Amino acid sequence: MHGIHAALVTPFTHDGEVDAKSLERLAAHCLEQGVDGLVALGTTGEATLLTSEERRTVLEVCRGVFEESGHPLIVGAGTMGTEDSIRQAREHAPYADALLVVVPYYLRPSDDGVIDHFAAVGAAVDVPLIAYNVPYRTGKQLSVDALLKILALDCVAGMKHCADAIDAGTLALSAADLGPGKWLLCGDDAYIYPMLQLGAAGGVAASACLAPSAYATMYDATLHGEAGDGLAMHNALLPLARALFAEPSPSVLKACLAEIGLIDDPAVRAPLHASHPESTAAALRAFRALPL
Repeated sequence: MHGIHAALVTPFTHDGEVDAKSLERLAAHCLEQGVDGLVALGTTGEATLLTSEERRTVLEVCRGVFEESGHPLIVGAGTMGTEDSIRQAREHAPYADALLVVVPYYLRPSDDGVIDHFAAVGAAVDVPLIAYNVPYRTGKQLSVDALLKILALDCVAGMKHCADAIDAGTLALSAADLGPGKWLLCGDDAYIYPMLQLGAAGGVAASACLAPSAYATMYDATLHGEAGDGLAMHNALLPLARALFAEPSPSVLKACLAEIGLIDDPAVRAPLHASHPESTAAALRAFRALPL
């Protein structure tokens, strides 16, 4: 689970169907440009807005691309309920090298309830879990002790950590001895470089759909001790990450991907709204300013 994993959008046709050809083109492009893996059916992929049949289409396309590349495929699976999360995990596991399972959202269960949730989902499938800790989306702020207990579960191989800051919890997780086969991944595009410097194994980035080679370059420079080059690329990527998240993701990202021809249509599903032209233009300016 080292390296940069691009969080894929789910492209749609003009008629609102899943655009399998655009998805295949985008996935192959990201891998060819140096990312270490991809994430399908995450937040960026609008997974909760897809039907089960549409999710299966996404997985079949992505698995086909990955069979040729040999890279790992992480697949989102998880809802606010444990039983439904188990059902979804079982459906997605045959396509996945690991399942990205979000902390149960909206209900704000106790820390013990969240730990039990991950244990139950992990016991139901034969692939490892990546716990997805994103309090600003779920409404559930876990203690550092609870995060470490989740990581200590045999079924959990790592954590996608999205604190939207380098906060006390991030520092504690980064300093902890997670043990062999346990990975900490940064899930906030703008914070991947500082978290790599703190010891994270890699990152999951929606922005890497648009700029995969730049994120791969930043990771490689940081990994090989060329901190100045890694920092320079981080500073170049920061305006892009900010611009792509100026509106609810993935609206601006999809508009940019369509503009440069990686997907055919920028459509998002309601209640998401199409990117405003000025937001798309700002993101494209930041993308075209990258030192590639």
